[in-house]
Amino acid sequence: MTITIESKLQVLKNGHVTSPKGYSAGGVHCGLRKKKLDFGWIHSENPATAAGVYTLNVFQAAPLKVTKESIEKEQLIQTLVVNSANANACTGEQGYLDALETQRKTAGKMGVAVDHVAVASTGVIGVPLPMEKVRAGIELMNDNSSSENFEQAILTTDTVTKHIAVQLEIDGQMITIGGAAKGSGMIHPNMATMLSFITTDAAVEATSLQQALREVTDQSFNMITVDGDCSTNDMVLVLANGKQKNNILNELHPEWQVFKQALQLVSKELAKMIARDGEGATKLIEVQVSGASSVTAAGQIAKAIISSNLVKTAVYGADPNWGRIVCAIGYSEQPLDPQKVCVSLGDIEVVKNGLPVDFDESEGELYLGNETVVLKIDLQNGSHEATAWGCDLTYDYVKINASYRT
Repeated sequence: MTITIESKLQVLKNGHVTSPKGYSAGGVHCGLRKKKLDFGWIHSENPATAAGVYTLNVFQAAPLKVTKESIEKEQLIQTLVVNSANANACTGEQGYLDALETQRKTAGKMGVAVDHVAVASTGVIGVPLPMEKVRAGIELMNDNSSSENFEQAILTTDTVTKHIAVQLEIDGQMITIGGAAKGSGMIHPNMATMLSFITTDAAVEATSLQQALREVTDQSFNMITVDGDCSTNDMVLVLANGKQKNNILNELHPEWQVFKQALQLVSKELAKMIARDGEGATKLIEVQVSGASSVTAAGQIAKAIISSNLVKTAVYGADPNWGRIVCAIGYSEQPLDPQKVCVSLGDIEVVKNGLPVDFDESEGELYLGNETVVLKIDLQNGSHEATAWGCDLTYDYVKINASYRT
């Protein structure tokens, strides 16, 4: 019997960023928020090979710039620090200097090279970073060491923490990949106010890790949306510290695809957690597009549907109004034949070959009342497919964002 790659992966119960060997993490309250933890860190016992992808928003936040510059120098990171409540974005030269100071003081506190420190921030845009509070947070590092504290410290409007870890065997070594993320609003393909940090104790070649992260991100974090807003602070970082002493992984390693699929599983699950926790959301929406002429076409159509406010509100109201789905397919500007398009709400077919199908609307309403709603589209125009994730649009989304700064 052929063993699939998936069967080699084991999802750990309550897995997190410190599940891989050689990592510690923590979070403290330094005063950026009234009561909640607001300053977190991840630390590797040794410098780890690092890869990153970042927001496409032209207003890139200062910490993102500092982190990107450091990784480009040596492709190594040993300590990562994150503050919530303040994005340190659109803060000019002072914001950049503040990010550099955060990096420098963290390096001194942890005894690591300055360029081996990554910095990330999330929160309100355009407000100077209160450095006296950040300095206090740095001094408290290692006081509250736990992955749970780290996960809490990076949250903003999130209602739950987001974490996962998987294991797989490579070169006779049990490799672990762990991850944590935050994100609830300003979430849109090409990332948003979405931070994700992935750790592994595998040894991975830097260029290969960067390429793998880009490919995986395009199928996970770049395939989610909550509200169509692309933020200034998006970042996904992967650290690989090589503690398990496997043969260095790259495209020539016989187990490379196994490792990539494990990295993809972690990324997809974190992305889905972000989509499910969208501000005010009550349902996770998954859009599956098949039969497309290319992966790009499938992806763009899936994104068009998951980004449609009309589709999102229909799902919230459990209204099986398939016309909104067809409309989104039509304005996606991707090649298709309208007379071949088929649409299903879960297993309930509502459009076949471009024409409506008689179905029991009460069954459609009942299905759309589920916590997870799957919309299936078959274009019958090729062999490519893609999946995107999002959430419904509710009254609470408006309430949350109307009073975000208060």
